Amino acid sequence: MGRNIDNKCKQCRRLGEKLFLKGERCYGPNCAMVKRNYAPGIHGPKKKKRLSDYGLQLAEKQKAKKLYGLKEKQFRLTFVKASKKPGDSGHNFFRALEMRMDNVIYRLGLGSSRAQARQLVNHAHFTLNGKKASIASMVVKEGDEIKVKPKSQKSPYFRNNIAEKLKKNDLPSWLSFNEKELSAKVLHEPKESELPQDINAQVIIEYYSK
Repeated sequence: MGRNIDNKCKQCRRLGEKLFLKGERCYGPNCAMVKRNYAPGIHGPKKKKRLSDYGLQLAEKQKAKKLYGLKEKQFRLTFVKASKKPGDSGHNFFRALEMRMDNVIYRLGLGSSRAQARQLVNHAHFTLNGKKASIASMVVKEGDEIKVKPKSQKSPYFRNNIAEKLKKNDLPSWLSFNEKELSAKVLHEPKESELPQDINAQVIIEYYSK
């Protein structure tokens, strides 16, 4: 999968919202949205333009895409697959995004950002149901067990930092984590209330329905 190498702080500033793309830095005073809460550019702060309906749809789609760190092709493919399932397309779409392997690692607090979580997955630090899991786009299911590989458990990152990371992280109800064994289990699919509430799924559906 292609990697987005655009400046992460500029992505937030361009959209005018914190997307927490740089992990812990986003919570402190050095966050670019704290220092320069306006769109990037050499001319400094500008008056925001009023967006058309299409502009609003595009902005909402871009926000969700950058939040989960996906390229357009993969983001759209996830939407197409979700829209074919029975039920609400928007909820199905965000459930599919939430249950990606990289996002699950982020939700567990094992990565301070989705980008870091994706890197940890790509470097094969985890197993899924006892098998090597090194593909960030893998979709987990109810009952799946994720575990830090025995070799990786010995590394300072997992042993020294994990307790502190877990204290800061608000574990969603659809996941459980065993700190002693460094293993997690998917209890069920995310509930509607646990899906992103600050993204208008209907607007994204309208964008892709044209």
